[in-house]
Amino acid sequence: MGSAYFTLGEGHTPLIKSRRIGPDAGLDHLYFKLETVNPTGSYKDRFAAAAVTDMLSQGKKRVVTCSSGNAGSALAAYCAAAGMDCQVAVFIGAPENKLKQMLAYGATVWRIEGFGADPEISGKVFKYLKHLGAAADTELQVSSYQFNPIGMAGVESIGRELVSQISDERGGIDHLFCCAGGGGLLLAVYRGFQTACQAGQIKRLPAFHCVQPAGNNTIAGPLLAGTDRAQTCRSTTKIGGLQVASVLDGNDVIAACRYTGGSGYLVEDEFVYEVQALLARQEGIFCEPAAAVSMAGILQAAAERKITSKETVVCVITGSGFKDQESVDRMLAGTTSPVISLAEFIDQTA
Repeated sequence: MGSAYFTLGEGHTPLIKSRRIGPDAGLDHLYFKLETVNPTGSYKDRFAAAAVTDMLSQGKKRVVTCSSGNAGSALAAYCAAAGMDCQVAVFIGAPENKLKQMLAYGATVWRIEGFGADPEISGKVFKYLKHLGAAADTELQVSSYQFNPIGMAGVESIGRELVSQISDERGGIDHLFCCAGGGGLLLAVYRGFQTACQAGQIKRLPAFHCVQPAGNNTIAGPLLAGTDRAQTCRSTTKIGGLQVASVLDGNDVIAACRYTGGSGYLVEDEFVYEVQALLARQEGIFCEPAAAVSMAGILQAAAERKITSKETVVCVITGSGFKDQESVDRMLAGTTSPVISLAEFIDQTA
């Protein structure tokens, strides 16, 4: 890229073995890849680091992007550190805390009615963003291979890290589950594994499984139906970060899942919220609802006996629970922490 790699310390995230959820579901070798510990709390920091590094090498000074939250937050942070301007068109329905995070880093944020939910409006917004990104000092940064393969190459490091974190002594990873909006995350992890396989570090690829909310069925449904093409939809899910009504990297995701023997899973929003709470209370993993989508797919697969106790399964936990206050409030409905006197405290704990 010509210049030193621009980093805020992203990557090298931990892989944690499930202590309770996995065994309870009959999965003895379930692991969580915790992308929540990246600088802005999601895997999108890997994208932002690669994208901003490339822009610095070209002398560019302004990022224009669209985001459902995490990409905008990551780019805003890395732009702040690099002395760049960051302008974000936000998908309607993006969690308020993600908007606040972008604003905290100094980004300009636009919320556009219908953007991310209506395919026609989304298409027109993308077209105008391309126009803005064509300025000499500017680049349009969208976390999709369709738009930014250089930035997405940074996300491929997840796959390479997983190869080093789970040795081949058990036969490697059997199944890998990723949530999907536009599908870029799954495709990047897949390509990271491909690189390791071509280098002889692993002998085979895991089966890749795409999990989506039922209300944003662009990829998982076509996978289940046996077709080769992703589809646009009118997004109705409330799961922030996965409200992507357009195809983006969907066709390549379908091809990757098919090639590796994986499948698609559609999960209901209500189940996702339940799994988000389960991850917090049984594994100590505080994640956003989008991250719980992957785990919801794993539980569905386990219930259908599509994965077994002997197989090694990895769940990518994409982002922190602090990013979605509404889901946290939902999780804690009916729970209070009242101010009490010392006498009451002693009485209640005696």
